[in-house]
Amino acid sequence: MSATALILIIIGGTLALEGAAWAVFPNQLKDMYREMISIMSDKSLHRAGLVCVAVGVAFVALGLKIMG
Repeated sequence: MSATALILIIIGGTLALEGAAWAVFPNQLKDMYREMISIMSDKSLHRAGLVCVAVGVAFVALGLKIMG
């Protein structure tokens, strides 16, 4: 399996899961996002975003290393 195929599968799976959650539980997700944004400071949201990016990049790098 090529790296491109793997990345497309990962992105497609992520979008499918996220889309399914919004399709099945739209009101609950809106409420959850509102509550999270009201509780967390901008600095905390910024840090959480950076951690997610770092973990995502690490997973992709690990996947590519395993494939190659």
